[in-house]
Amino acid sequence: MPRRVLQGVVVSDKADKTVTVRVESNIMHPVYKKYIKRHKKYAAHDEANAYKMGENVRIIESAPISKSKKWVVEGRV
Repeated sequence: MPRRVLQGVVVSDKADKTVTVRVESNIMHPVYKKYIKRHKKYAAHDEANAYKMGENVRIIESAPISKSKKWVVEGRV
């Protein structure tokens, strides 16, 4: 099974070895057929504390690292 890869913006880098990434997606409304912007925040593992707020990053799905972290930062976009 291939791992999911998402792209987003780092919105928080306050925690140690963790960044919060906001991922935006466009979904189509089932009735009106109009695209709506939706977003979700993911906690991602950043081993070296290398990524700062405002950077565009790519995150990849991984085995659970903690209760909330199931993603690892792959690199900058």
